[in-house]
Amino acid sequence: MPYSVDEFAFDLRQSVAPGHTWVTSGWTTVHAPPGSVCGVGGWFAPPYAAPDAGLAVELEVDGHRITDGAAPGVAGVGLLPAGGTWWPGRIVRHGTYHRRHDQDGEPMSLRVLSTLTPLHGQAGFVLEVEITNRAGRDVTVTLHPRADPGGPRRVPLAEWGWVPPTPGPKAVSTGPWTWQAGDVTIELTHEGLRQDVPAGGTAVFALAVRAGAGRPPGRPRELAAESAERSEHRLARALARVPRLTSDIPGLAAYWRGSLASGLVCLWDNPGFITSPFVATSGVDGGALCAYAWDTGGYAPHLLTLMLGEDTTGVLESIMKVDLTRHYAIAPDGTGLGVPYAYSGWSLVTLATAVAAHHGISPALVTQLHDLVEGLDARFAPAGALRDYGDQYNLLEMRSSGWEHVVASPNAERAWCLDRLAELSEVSGARLPVGDLRSRARAIRDAIARELWDEQEGWFRCRYPDGHSELVRHVQAFDAMRNGACTPEMAEAMLGRLRNGSFLAPYGVSAVASDDRLHYELGDTDWSGGGAYTGEGPQLALTLWEQGEASLAWDVMRRLLWMGRHFPYFPQDHYCDRPAAAPSGRRVNIVAGLAGAEAILTGAAGVRFRLDGSLVVEPAVLPDGDVELTGLAYRGRVIDVSTASGAVTVDGRRRKAGEVIE
Repeated sequence: MPYSVDEFAFDLRQSVAPGHTWVTSGWTTVHAPPGSVCGVGGWFAPPYAAPDAGLAVELEVDGHRITDGAAPGVAGVGLLPAGGTWWPGRIVRHGTYHRRHDQDGEPMSLRVLSTLTPLHGQAGFVLEVEITNRAGRDVTVTLHPRADPGGPRRVPLAEWGWVPPTPGPKAVSTGPWTWQAGDVTIELTHEGLRQDVPAGGTAVFALAVRAGAGRPPGRPRELAAESAERSEHRLARALARVPRLTSDIPGLAAYWRGSLASGLVCLWDNPGFITSPFVATSGVDGGALCAYAWDTGGYAPHLLTLMLGEDTTGVLESIMKVDLTRHYAIAPDGTGLGVPYAYSGWSLVTLATAVAAHHGISPALVTQLHDLVEGLDARFAPAGALRDYGDQYNLLEMRSSGWEHVVASPNAERAWCLDRLAELSEVSGARLPVGDLRSRARAIRDAIARELWDEQEGWFRCRYPDGHSELVRHVQAFDAMRNGACTPEMAEAMLGRLRNGSFLAPYGVSAVASDDRLHYELGDTDWSGGGAYTGEGPQLALTLWEQGEASLAWDVMRRLLWMGRHFPYFPQDHYCDRPAAAPSGRRVNIVAGLAGAEAILTGAAGVRFRLDGSLVVEPAVLPDGDVELTGLAYRGRVIDVSTASGAVTVDGRRRKAGEVIE
């Protein structure tokens, strides 16, 4: 049975990053500020941006004013937050007010529950406030909303890049509940702000904040119900082909769901975008609401293809339309953004292999992909069989010098791409020079081993044009292993570094090994140390499963399971020495969070999707327990996998582990 939206409920009391809590409908994304029961922060619904907007609600009960969100340590001066739950598509928060105003009277006692729903199909949100009178007498409740539209503005779709849009000029009031900022109109509507509430009774209020002219009319609660229905439908569609995971390993099922949620919140439905769905790299905080070639295709190609179905081909083609010799991403309208990036070609070939396996791929698309990869390859200076990828501008953006110029990765990815293009040509009927592609791939791998491997150090060196070399113990080197650049002896030397005090830490992986004294630092948990980009830890585990290192793979994966308990969706990067998100200024969600589910499906469960549409399933043995995946939909078949028994079933019929399933 496919997942329901309710199964992605996340208890906000467990969050290690409460300030990062946003909720998205795939059309509007809105912030729920910490420490508040009813407060609403900034919101984005391209092309509309309201980054500094706010909505606060004050209650008046029989003449007593009750503010929302009492300051810590000050007893009873306002509505006290008491928790909440996040789901894809809505946030419910609750609070309590229990205070005696008259020493001889009974306490005023209220339970307050708010539901924040971002709208789908239009820009804005609905806040529903449910107030239960727990006292033994009737009361009259009045809501006093304080809306601050901030500086809302219309931002062209071509300008939605890595950094969230900034506010525009302050909106001015044009009526009791309307504001204007340039050509942007903001309106607050409600269904009444005053109700009599009997003892034990409940009152429900609803407020809607919307942007834009010509909006269809509707009562706030009706708008919320319609948006919730649309959200449930779109998420059910995305989850229909994704298998259900059950496990007796503590934290694994929650991690799996958190990984899936990380993908779900990156899907956007606006028909004005170049594709619908549009796969944003991040987006819930308004930043990186664009599609990077790198993480769209590189980290979870099979999970993404399961979620998107045949729409994956359109996503691939949309990114291929941009000139990747100049840009690394596309804005929602398809405009190229950023600089050329060394990993873009590999990422698109990776996604194309998933498309071919799940749905088939046309020879024309394979030829187009080949030409794109060759053009991007020519963008970087040749260094014999290898390529010089320049400095951090085109690579990992480390803050130290080191992993630059002639490097093992992404040169190894170049070789992998050439081999995969040869295979894609064969399965699709494209007429690529298969022999030449494979010959060049072998030459690249030979050159990596001969020119960059340091036998004494047991690691790759990076070579600069002037002959200087650097040895950076960087997690990216394991990608060179994954892409076939290592002999067994080289791999053995590298695997010895996967230990505590080097790459491994209690809560994940460090991008730069902590014993690399030249390059390790704590200011950039993304790529320089103290943590890693969220896709890197699970991708390392997957690499190890692919290398036959099941025990070591699980040792990496188990260090990440805390994330499912403490994030509703996974952030751009996180610390590995403590259970915490990265410093402020990072994106609060990332599509590469799907890499966790990808590693479990194709690594732990051993599901290998093949380019010709067949598959092989070889479940791994997990030291800490077992995993069952049920309901994997693939080319009209339903596959179930158990690591406990090693059982593989296709449409209910038992198949042998390792058998090719046509």
